[in-house]
Amino acid sequence: MNSSGSTKEVVMGEEIECGNSSSSGGAPRSGVVVGGLSPLSETLWRERSSMGLVGDGDVSARLTWKDLTVIVTLRSGDAQRVLDGLTGYAEPGTLTALMGPSGSGKSTLLDALSGRLATNAFLSGTVLINGRRTKLSFGTAAYVTQDDNLIGTLTVRETISYSAQLRLPDKMAREEKRALVEGTISEMGLQDCADTVIGNWHLRGISGGEKRRVSIALEILMRPRLLFLDEPTSGLDSASAFFVIQTLRSLARDGRTVIASIHQPSSEVFELFDYLYLLSGGKTVYFGKASEAHEFFAQAGLPCPPRRNPSDHFLKCVNTDFDKVKSTLKGSIKMRFARADDPLEKMTSAEAIQRLVAYYSRSKYGHTARQKVEEISRVKGNVLDSGGSQASFCMQAFTLTRRSFVNMSRDFGYYWLRLVIYIIVTICIGTIYFKVGTGFSAILSRGSCTSFVLGFVTFMSIGGFPSFVEDMKVFQRERLNGHYGVLAFVIGNTFSAMPFLLLISVLSGTVCYFMVRLHPGFVHYLFFVLCLYSSITVVESLMMAIASVIPNFLMGIIIGAGIQGIFMLVSGFFRRPNDIPKPIWRYPVSYMSFHYWAQEGQYQNDLKGLIFDNQTPDQPKISGEYVLQKFYQIDTGRSKWIDLSVLFCMIIAYRLLFFVMIRINEDVTPFVRGYIAKRRLQRKISRNQLSVASPELVNRVPSLRVVVADPASTSFEVVDLNT
Repeated sequence: MNSSGSTKEVVMGEEIECGNSSSSGGAPRSGVVVGGLSPLSETLWRERSSMGLVGDGDVSARLTWKDLTVIVTLRSGDAQRVLDGLTGYAEPGTLTALMGPSGSGKSTLLDALSGRLATNAFLSGTVLINGRRTKLSFGTAAYVTQDDNLIGTLTVRETISYSAQLRLPDKMAREEKRALVEGTISEMGLQDCADTVIGNWHLRGISGGEKRRVSIALEILMRPRLLFLDEPTSGLDSASAFFVIQTLRSLARDGRTVIASIHQPSSEVFELFDYLYLLSGGKTVYFGKASEAHEFFAQAGLPCPPRRNPSDHFLKCVNTDFDKVKSTLKGSIKMRFARADDPLEKMTSAEAIQRLVAYYSRSKYGHTARQKVEEISRVKGNVLDSGGSQASFCMQAFTLTRRSFVNMSRDFGYYWLRLVIYIIVTICIGTIYFKVGTGFSAILSRGSCTSFVLGFVTFMSIGGFPSFVEDMKVFQRERLNGHYGVLAFVIGNTFSAMPFLLLISVLSGTVCYFMVRLHPGFVHYLFFVLCLYSSITVVESLMMAIASVIPNFLMGIIIGAGIQGIFMLVSGFFRRPNDIPKPIWRYPVSYMSFHYWAQEGQYQNDLKGLIFDNQTPDQPKISGEYVLQKFYQIDTGRSKWIDLSVLFCMIIAYRLLFFVMIRINEDVTPFVRGYIAKRRLQRKISRNQLSVASPELVNRVPSLRVVVADPASTSFEVVDLNT
């Protein structure tokens, strides 16, 4: 600290001055970086500090892990050690790459460090942030998944802007939010495509590399100190991959700690890495500076041949699949011209892996890594808990409603295509039942028309299931990163769909009502439209509840169609209510069917008050009330508005079910799966079929927890990362 009260911090060899200006009343001077952050990042941290959301001091994150072991229980009852005694660290201002062949454990290590292990995975070891055991809160650490689940109808700027409104504090000025969004777009190099849509099945949008950068931009909006990325270059060409990794390196230079799993980097991409963590079979092959990896392999007796991509050579040394390739090509003409300077021609990959693992454990690289972990762990730094999104619930619900409405209005397949199909189908219905009249045959015709409209026409609402699944994918990604809560999502989805469903009901219902010439009168017309609207909305709500637990298009449509088929069967048209078998089908299934209440209400709305001709002119006229009581077996003493109110109650019930299913999927299901996995592991240990560091490992209660080992003892301590 100098005489002016400022401090200096060295990040990646650059000295950055941090301090207070006496002339600014304690505010940082223009261009001064606080805690290793750029002026852009400083804007948000200063805002959150003024609101009391974060503390003062260094906002960097130093992550260490020691003796990290992960055991996974399989459905067959077997247990597999995925990670075995890993030790390493990640510092601010650095980009650490986790490399290894498929199945080496790099994604598992990334999940273990970020607290996202599956519920059947059991972790032992020590994971510290700034020398402290703490949970990785949503705003402190961000995780970018391999899949780019984005809303295809929004532009890049709209996508980032909506995300900012969902998470930034309400007190933050609109101009500051806009400046933060524009700064993020510039930081990720998205200026040229900022006003281009993301793209979906019918809209041509941005490239794959730009989508990946948008996914990263969404997570750095809150300026997290820790950034995890699962194979950010997967599926990208070499140029796009290079630009993505170059962007990540720039983010690291902004004072962040960036850790990414990489599968097969090019030589240009490899040169951008600061540190390399090479895995094979869950064991550490090498950890240290990426630039020193050549020296390590050369010292281990496996030097990289000239003019070969270093990452290709490293992965070839630790991938046992190459033994199978060499065995297959043995004796071929190509193998006769194999390079004599390739050390792998003289040994198998399994032998190379064994040599590298053994050499690393006793080399200066392994000793330096362990020593560095001990040094960083002893320094107790400041750990901030941002608490996830800082926006209010009302702001989240309003923003989600507006974003979902924009998406629905732009996506032709969401509602517009269904609107066209609905109108075409109702025109067909109108031409078939055109001016149905009040003759004797009209009694059955009116009932058939009502049954088809409220049964089979509403059945077409399951066609929106693929769109629901896409919405759920976006929700799950944003939910895992703490963008908003479940209730805000349910409310936003419900209110955004209402105008479209009402438009479909009014247009298609109007066509059908006036072409068929149903019971005249505005009240009867209003009831018919509301009945159609409530029926379609119930189906939508049911399909959303299914989409929350069934992410597969085909399975969801089949399940939804099966449920609606059963409900139509007990609706009272295919078999009259009193003839339906009482156990199960009459009580309670028919009362659970929205078709039963919709048809009963519409039958009363259409037939009550009408007079029908009899089979012959000499016979007396037939009243609509008589038809309702004797033919359709409907209690005319109950008002049709009660039937309509039951339908609206069903809408609320299915939306609540939607909410409950999401919560169960988030909390109860992982706990049950974790408990089953724990029992399997206990049985495995009791049969002496698996050896673990400590039997207390199986006492871990699942759901994003870390088992921390006390270095001074053999006991394990369970640390809940959720509390």
